[in-house]
Amino acid sequence: MEPVLYVLAILGCGDGQTRCQAVRIEPARYTSVASCRAAMPDALLRSTDLEFPVVASECRKAAQVAAVKKPVRVAAR
Repeated sequence: MEPVLYVLAILGCGDGQTRCQAVRIEPARYTSVASCRAAMPDALLRSTDLEFPVVASECRKAAQVAAVKKPVRVAAR
């Protein structure tokens, strides 16, 4: 059985965190949800270039992300 790896998705959301969409996936892979969550504050600080009312983050299993289309990259301001 292969180990489970996690990635950190950066989400762009409307007001009130509605209609969130993955706009960026951090390149690092994490071996636990705890280590992924620990990386969230720095990842959010690197995402100040996104033009959304709310920017959030979420840890996802890497296998789930591989099954989804490549996230949209939003142009810098």
